[in-house]
This record gives sequence, structure tokens and C-alpha cells, in this order.
Amino acid sequence: MFKNLIQKLQEDKYLTLETTPQHEPTMHNIIERIKKFDLQHRVDGFSATDNPLAKLKYNALFASMKLQQEFNKPVIATMSMRDRNKIALQADLLGANEFDVRAILALTGDPAKMSDQPHAKGVFESNSSMLLKIIKSFNYGMDIAGHPFKIEPKQIYPFAVTNAYARSFSSLQKKMHNKVQNGAVGIITQPVFEIDNAKKLLEIFNEAKEDVVGNKKKAQLIFGIFPITKLRTALFLSAQVPGIHVPQEWIDKLELANQISPEEEYKVGMQLSKDLFTSIKKLHPKIHLMTANKFDLADEILS
Repeated sequence: MFKNLIQKLQEDKYLTLETTPQHEPTMHNIIERIKKFDLQHRVDGFSATDNPLAKLKYNALFASMKLQQEFNKPVIATMSMRDRNKIALQADLLGANEFDVRAILALTGDPAKMSDQPHAKGVFESNSSMLLKIIKSFNYGMDIAGHPFKIEPKQIYPFAVTNAYARSFSSLQKKMHNKVQNGAVGIITQPVFEIDNAKKLLEIFNEAKEDVVGNKKKAQLIFGIFPITKLRTALFLSAQVPGIHVPQEWIDKLELANQISPEEEYKVGMQLSKDLFTSIKKLHPKIHLMTANKFDLADEILS
């Protein structure tokens, strides 16, 4: 399952779909909506987020196990440094390994102050690089302290993330380099909204790999795509989310459409999003589709 996913990432077209477990003790509703649009047969795998914005959701590791069992498709489970120290991270990896949850997206995590539970405290023993190093140790049959396991874990496939935009792209390049050096097989960008931005990211990613050796050379950049169908979404992302750039052209077109009707606003946003998806596929067909569980949007983008 995972070897096939990584082979597609390295050698072929690759498409994963993000799921966000909800504030409820079941994945049933998400699974049923995926089935409604037959998305399990149109993507190579899924991902499961880990309490985004520090708000309580169904656990990402259990969500990944549930999705894998239901669809027989690999799932990338997100693990955040916000909520666990190195002991808890390793314990979770060991348990997940037995249930074949073995693709892990390493995140530092959103600040605990964003939580809707006001006294929550962030752990943040380190940033996501520590988790990548832990996974590297596991893949060599030992824990982060160098103690060998009596039974070696099955191979774990680590993923990482990067901002899609920065005033200094050299800083992004350095971070990409460090994540590839620490073993990331794929680096997923925050959403991109214009092809020139994507070309620049691909350029600096390839430069970031120049000094790495062995299988690390096979690491791939994966473009995050988030369909925008409302002007207010574009304005929010542009103004409030660091590391994302929504071009003024998108905002202008959505603004004009918004003045006509909600239907026109949706139509224009979806067309912009579909055109971008098509352009990215031609440039570098390694895509992670994010729709905030609006699987009807995923259905339309993939149609």
C-alpha cells in the first residue's frame, strides 16, 4: 500500500485528499461523504489532520486507521509537536505501526492560544524536525535515544510541510533542505494560487536537493491546492494566513462576481480553481487537495 503510494509520488502522477476529523467520536460521516462522490477511486490516498487551530477533534492516527480499513488506501496521519513530548510521539508511532499507520506528516502545530479550550498548554518540546529525526531513528530500528527495539518497526514514511510564499524564498529553501536531509519523502506546500508561485517553489525545492545524497534525492514537492469559491475566503487567506499569497487577480474577479450573485461568485471561483489545478498537473502532477471536508468541491475539481 505505502510502497505503491511512494512510487507514484516519485515516478508518476500523485494525488491525495485531505480529511479533517470532526468534534465527534466517529469518522462515519466523513467516510459516507467520500463514498457519495466515489472519491476513494479517484485519489491515490488521503490525509488526516491533527486538531487544526488547536481545537479538539477525533484523533488523526485513529482516523487514518479507520480510513485505511474502509478504503484500503494509504493515509498520511498528521502528528503535531504542539500536543506531545518526544516520549508520547514515540509511543504513538509504535502503536500506530502495528496497525499499519505508517505515513506521517510532521507538523510543529498551531499555537495553543488559538484553542477553543482556554487553558490548553502547548508542549512544543521542539519543532517538526524532531519528529522527522525520531522517524529516521525508528527506520534504523532504534528509538531517538539510540536504544534498539527488540522487534524493528515496519518502515515509516515521513512527510513535511512548507509555506507557499515568503518575502525571502531563500529561507524557504533552507527549511526545505533541512527537511529533506531529515528524511522527508514529500514536502506539501500550503495552498498555491498562481502558476508562477508554483514554478518558483519547484525551482527552490530542486535547488534544496542539490547537496543531498542517496534516496533523499527522490524527495518530491507536493503542491497544496485549496479551491476558493467565495470572496471572503480569498480575503481571509490573503490577509490572515502567513505563508499564503492569493493574487489580486483572483480577488478582483471574485469581487466582481460577488456583486452579481452568489451563484456567479461560486462559478468564477470554481473556474479559477479548476484552471489552476489543470495548470499544476501539467507543471508537476504531485498534488494534495484540501477542501475542508467539502467533498463536493473535490468532486467538481476532479471532474
